[in-house]
Amino acid sequence: MPSDDKYLARITRMIDRGVGKRLTFTRKNTNEGEVLQHTPPAAGEMDAEQGVYIEPPKALPILASCEVLVVGAGPAGLSAALAARRAGADVVLLERYGCFGGAITTVGMETLAWYRYEGTIESEGIGVEMERRAAAMGGTVKWPYNDSECLDADFFKVVADHLVRESGIRPILHCYAVDVIFEEGSNRLKGIVTESKSGRQVVLAQRIIDCTGDADIAHLAGASYRKTPKDKMLGMTTVFNASGVDKERFLEYTEAKPATYADWSRTWQQQTTGKEEVLRSPYLDKEFDEARALGVIAQDSTNLGGSWSSLTEAGEANNLNLAHMYGYDPTDVMDLTKAEMQGRAEALQALMALKTVVPGFEKAKLRNFGMTVGVRDSRKIIGRYNLTGDDVKSQAKFDDSIGIFPEFIDGYAVLILPSTGRYFEVPYGCMVPLEVDNLLVAGRCVAGDMVSHAAMRNMMACTVTGQGAGAAAAVSLQRNVTTANVDMADVQQELQRQGVRLH
Repeated sequence: MPSDDKYLARITRMIDRGVGKRLTFTRKNTNEGEVLQHTPPAAGEMDAEQGVYIEPPKALPILASCEVLVVGAGPAGLSAALAARRAGADVVLLERYGCFGGAITTVGMETLAWYRYEGTIESEGIGVEMERRAAAMGGTVKWPYNDSECLDADFFKVVADHLVRESGIRPILHCYAVDVIFEEGSNRLKGIVTESKSGRQVVLAQRIIDCTGDADIAHLAGASYRKTPKDKMLGMTTVFNASGVDKERFLEYTEAKPATYADWSRTWQQQTTGKEEVLRSPYLDKEFDEARALGVIAQDSTNLGGSWSSLTEAGEANNLNLAHMYGYDPTDVMDLTKAEMQGRAEALQALMALKTVVPGFEKAKLRNFGMTVGVRDSRKIIGRYNLTGDDVKSQAKFDDSIGIFPEFIDGYAVLILPSTGRYFEVPYGCMVPLEVDNLLVAGRCVAGDMVSHAAMRNMMACTVTGQGAGAAAAVSLQRNVTTANVDMADVQQELQRQGVRLH
């Protein structure tokens, strides 16, 4: 018979395991470190008929507590975190990858804004500041044919690190948001549940800003949203970079065979205002028809074509936005898996075509793919106000404006470039979900129809909503009101203090 002490210890361990408490056992001390063992979870309940597994209750440790939690650190999330911090809030910035920057750094999409033909008017604010900081640190080159900047995608990781460190934002990388926590008996969020190498943990916050791109937090919290039907969703893209390019020969080729935005209509049949047709574009499309005719690439590789971006003196062609996948839902993990694998295969076909038919690419090699497939379209919340295509096209004005964005539309077969100085105001209401309080949604998943999404999905527009959400979250804390009830005059005053153009 075991001693009473051993028996009680054994029973205690069994009870702790049953309620999901995590225990760490030290087996032996050695020069190579302790031998540890994690207590596995208690058995749950399998419901085969419903196709579900029911987890047992478990105690989750608190990873962090803060005033403002920003989930997702792309252009919207960085802008939200910086704006909230500059307005005096204690901010945690949580990101699922190992770097900040979102589509810039993880997809390899180098341009916060590539639309700056003569006449463009912008909101200024943190988005433009990030570009200027990257340029000052030596991390940009000029975009072809207009005044936009190309960011060095990998170097922007360092730029973002500097912005986060110097601001006093508290970063958490490699961490995924998987559930939400409400204040008891209310519709107000007070935290999220995360998954990471450290296990399942909780981050508590007084205000939460969803900058996931897919409205993940709003979805988990029960906010209403729309998803474009899968067969009408904007395509995903596998961005890749090539080395070994003869820059001089390639540029001679593009000058001998200049492409304009009229060439985009060969594939996408887009609507324009007419002024776009004559503008030069770093575009490759006919080259893939030639490669198919030569038998170099498959006849069914019909979704090849698009833009190139920067060329370095070292012979690198970056941001090759040429391989597109349609008919996939980016909120479905199996669709994402198929898109990632198809995208890499398509990108290699694109590179083979370039090597065969485009002067300067004869000795080109794959340098790298983006860390993840690029997504343009998924969930869009139903908001206090839902932007429309007419708003974007007719220079709409709003009393609750948080910034402006040029009349730039790119998607759903519409292409309008802001070369006449036209712009619209972005309303706070498009970030406010109807069913959940103390949650704001910024980035490409703000409320609106398909045409407005073709504007608001662009990264510089995401910085506008991000900065607006960050400022509003901080101001609502200072005034002791929720994000649904914050006074817009106070928010606008803070945004103007931060250098944002509102009207």
